[in-house]
This record gives sequence, C-alpha cells and structure tokens, in this order.
Amino acid sequence: MAARAIASGTISFGLVSIPVKLFTAASSESVHFNMLHAGCGARLKQQMICPTHDQVVPRDQTVKGYEYSRGQYVLFTDEELKAMEGPKSSSLEITEFVPLNTVDLVQVEKSYYLGPDKGGDRAYKLLSESMQRMGRVAVGRWGARGKDQLVLIRPYKDGLLLHQMYLANEVRAFDDIDRGAKAEFKEIEKDLAEKLIAELSADAFDATKFKDEYEQRVQTAVEQKVAGQQISVAPEQPKAQIIDLFEALKQSLSEVQARPLKKAEPEEAAPARKRKTKTG
Repeated sequence: MAARAIASGTISFGLVSIPVKLFTAASSESVHFNMLHAGCGARLKQQMICPTHDQVVPRDQTVKGYEYSRGQYVLFTDEELKAMEGPKSSSLEITEFVPLNTVDLVQVEKSYYLGPDKGGDRAYKLLSESMQRMGRVAVGRWGARGKDQLVLIRPYKDGLLLHQMYLANEVRAFDDIDRGAKAEFKEIEKDLAEKLIAELSADAFDATKFKDEYEQRVQTAVEQKVAGQQISVAPEQPKAQIIDLFEALKQSLSEVQARPLKKAEPEEAAPARKRKTKTG
C-alpha cells in the first residue's frame, strides 16, 4: 500500500522550483494507557478547573495569556494571535547549502520523507544527486501553519529527507551539564577499553535487532488478562555493584571473549554447472 502524503509544497532555490510531497518518516509505537474510573471502568475526561472559583470552566469561557511576570499575564484574543502569524505558505525556500558535518544533530526535532510531486521528478533527482556528490545539505525556512520553521534538507538513499530543526536558542547548552572531574587513564586502561569496544563492534547499525521489550511484556499481560489468567511478574534484577574501572574493563572483556561464536548459516548449494562436451 502506497504511503499517503500529509502535505505538499515547493522547494525553491534561485529560479529552480521543485514540487514535493511530505510523508511521515517515523512515528512512536509505544504502549499507551487510558485513565479509567476505578469504580465503573469508564474512560475519564479531562476538565479545566479555575482554582480561584473552584469550578469547571467551559472552553468557550477561556482566553489565552502570556506570563510576562510571575502571576501576571498579558491577554490575547484569537484574532490578535491570528494577526501575528506569518503568511501561510507551502513554499520551502533554501537559503544556503552547508557541509553535513557542520550540523549538530541535537537540533533535529522531527524528520519527514520528501517525494516529488507532479512535474518535479527530474529536478528532485538532480538536487538529491548534486548534494550527495558535493557532501552538502540545504538549509531553509518553511512557512508552515503561519510560523517559520527552520528546516534542513539532505540527500537520503536515492531521494530527499527533511529535518525540522530546533532554533539555536531552543537548544540547551552542553556546558551547563556536569561532566565530572578531569581524569587521567593508564595506558592499560585505554588498551582494555579499546579492545572491549572492538569486541562489541558491528559493521553497521541495524535497527531491526532492537525491539520494544516493554511493549511485548504489556501485550503478553493483556492477552493473559483477556484469557482470565494471572499475570506473572518478573523478579527485580539486583542492582549492579560499582567496582574498580580497571577490573570492570578486564571482566567485561573476558566475558565478551568467552561468548561462543555464532555458527555461520549454511549457504545454499549452488546448482552444478553442466560440463560442456567437445563435439568432434
């Protein structure tokens, strides 16, 4: 079944315009629970309550406010908020091309697939292949929903991917994080760490190897409850003991090296080739 586009737009740079479609690249599949009334099992509804009057406030009696000082708000009507929005546009204007390694991926907020719309196939492919060859990504602004969105377009496989980006002032400074005291390491500690990393290394990241084990446990529990069975709860795992760094590296490397090697899957026998016979 073909994917359904969630929006359409136009990528523009210089005099070039590329009609594109936007597709969801990823969505959460995590388990969700609903809040129910313990007495009857009905699903609960959320309400807005005024703490001053201790009463439920209907939505048509609410107004939006911006807290400019603690406990003090400037009020805005829907019309005033609407007037401050920029023009809604499906145009995605590229402002510059930059090397991918100069982009900090911590700024990536959401990702979307881009596909060509009618008449945009050749220009779409040309942009993707050109950025791929040059090792560049496109930076631009997208006037979606009346608010400017900083976006990044990069070549992906044989097409294009769009990243919606956080602005610089929205990213917390890493320097504010306590990264511990400076440490000196012995050469043998460095050597053991590198050997352990090498033993646990793979040729490439394969996301299919990782499953949501919590979701699987929940689904099993749901099936048991539906069938009227008791849920079995796994015992709590003992907390890991903090040991000396050198000993931790040494033991970890020893355990990894002691693991049995996986046997290679037998290859299918190739069909025997018929020998050519010489004819007189």
